[in-house]
Amino acid sequence: MVKNEEINKLKNRVNQVLNSPLFVLIIGVILFFKTIFFYNNTIAINEPIGFDTILGTISFIAVIVSVISILPNRGRMWTAIIINLLLSILLFADNIYYSFSSNVLSVAQLDNLQYGGEIMKTLPSLLEWKQLMYFIDIIIVLLLICFKEIKIVKTNEKGKKFAIIKSVYAVLAIFVFLFVSMDYVREGVQTSYNKDVQIRNATIYGYHISDIVNETNVANRAKYKNYDDFKKNYDKFKQNSEEDYGTLQYDFEDLAKGKNIIVVQLESVQEFVINKTINGKEITPNINKFLHENIEFTNMHMQSYSTTADSEHTMMTSTFPMENGMSFAKYFTNTYDDIFKMYNENGYHTSYMHGNFPYFWNRGNVYGRLKIDKTEFKEDFEDRHEDINGDLSDELFYVQSVDKMKGYQQPFFTEVVSASSHTPFTLEGLQDRSKVTIDVGKYKDTYFGNYIESMSYADYAFGKFIDKLKQENLYNDSVILIYGDHNGLSMYDEEMIDFLKQLNPDLNDIQIKLNYTKVACGLKLPGVSKLKINKPINKLDIKPTMAYLSDLEDGISLGTNMFASKNYVCLNNERIITDKYYFDGNWYEIETGQMLDMNNINYNLKQDLQKYEKEMHEQIDLSISLSINNLLAK
Repeated sequence: MVKNEEINKLKNRVNQVLNSPLFVLIIGVILFFKTIFFYNNTIAINEPIGFDTILGTISFIAVIVSVISILPNRGRMWTAIIINLLLSILLFADNIYYSFSSNVLSVAQLDNLQYGGEIMKTLPSLLEWKQLMYFIDIIIVLLLICFKEIKIVKTNEKGKKFAIIKSVYAVLAIFVFLFVSMDYVREGVQTSYNKDVQIRNATIYGYHISDIVNETNVANRAKYKNYDDFKKNYDKFKQNSEEDYGTLQYDFEDLAKGKNIIVVQLESVQEFVINKTINGKEITPNINKFLHENIEFTNMHMQSYSTTADSEHTMMTSTFPMENGMSFAKYFTNTYDDIFKMYNENGYHTSYMHGNFPYFWNRGNVYGRLKIDKTEFKEDFEDRHEDINGDLSDELFYVQSVDKMKGYQQPFFTEVVSASSHTPFTLEGLQDRSKVTIDVGKYKDTYFGNYIESMSYADYAFGKFIDKLKQENLYNDSVILIYGDHNGLSMYDEEMIDFLKQLNPDLNDIQIKLNYTKVACGLKLPGVSKLKINKPINKLDIKPTMAYLSDLEDGISLGTNMFASKNYVCLNNERIITDKYYFDGNWYEIETGQMLDMNNINYNLKQDLQKYEKEMHEQIDLSISLSINNLLAK
């Protein structure tokens, strides 16, 4: 009996708290700790958040708590629960997305919901038990309400005067939020292209608010509003680039002139698998052989967004992609001086091939508007008896793509985009598992293990592609460029880091970040063999390099010739990579992982690093303006 009385007293106290303004304060505290949990699992994995980020987070939550607390009791409690739920979903979604792409969501990506089925395939591999922390409090409260252990009561109103006071209080709170906090948000977000920095400056909530505001007026993000202003600054940028970095380190001019050009985009092939073994067997023996015999680029970096479409966009336009997938989804009607146009207007037969349907990533519309003589999608391949994860298997795709090349007028330029090694790396649909020729051992049935197995199959299929090219006499005198489109694994995948640390026990955080952006890359150029180039390059550099090799004018290109002396690259999330240093809001030494003290370094080095930052912003400003305002449209 005494025990029941104690339980009833406890229930009464809980009900009193839940039906009082104190409940809103408790929700605010819970939201604060959820947000800190989010930071610690994303932007602060290896670099603690600063006091300003914490203070900003408290400020945003305080405004939310203040506005909710003026509501009547029933409305106050339900509003607190709903806002807690919505913000928890936001933090959870950002956390999941960040786990794979090292990026947070944007409202611009709503267009990508049409690919929800494909995206959902990857979701199970990204879920972790600790992410329940975002929802456990909500689940408990809702269960208590459902089982009537707690009740939401309606309190009496206190007259018109009290209602007026509450209304004034609400208006003042909103006024302060809009006219004070938004300035803080805008300054924090618009001073950087790096979303990690944006969040640190303006909090995750400030970032999302600013993102919504920016998306309602996208044109404000473009520095150059018309072609003349753009061209004037572009010419200046290119002139400075030519003066500073135009010296050729290798003289390969015109070696590709009049030859067939085959560009192969390898799905998710990161650089770290190249020339590596697991349990005594090479992961990618065929790709290794191709790279060893030809030109191997060991330091090729993807752009900041981890979609195949963004890689394709950057390769063919030598401009940065917009928000994840948006270059193909939203800006597909834009005009660029693209690589297909460059070759088509100089007498080459141009083609594009992919083993999926044309609706995926809007490729039918994207490539249908370009100067491409032939687009080949899944329905255009006769033998479709084997699908892997919904795409035509790489083996069937590669072999039949060569059959199609045989019928093309020569010289031709073709882009071939593989797909079998796509997330979730399960190789679902592969009919003969013996084509996976390695044993991943302790990594079996992990995400990393599945990735390595998919690399083995992708390499097997690539070997069939090379064999078929040789069989059809299309190999020896053709120029063949291969590169990975983007990362396959998250930056801090535990099994991957375990694997990497077996190779390099002193692996530091900066090297882990670079491992995330580095992809495989090689070039077969007739007359050149066994050359390894270690300087940093990226996808922007492909079009100007191919123009140089083929003796063509490449028009507007933000990249530079891979064989010239430029010794750094920048990504469109405000990262810069040199052979020795890495910029991520601060400069770090790659070898040691230590942050540079800019006040105590060599004067000439400091001048160089600051120049790279300035040129990086110029490059991104030019690219964003070109895309948003479609400045090359005639």
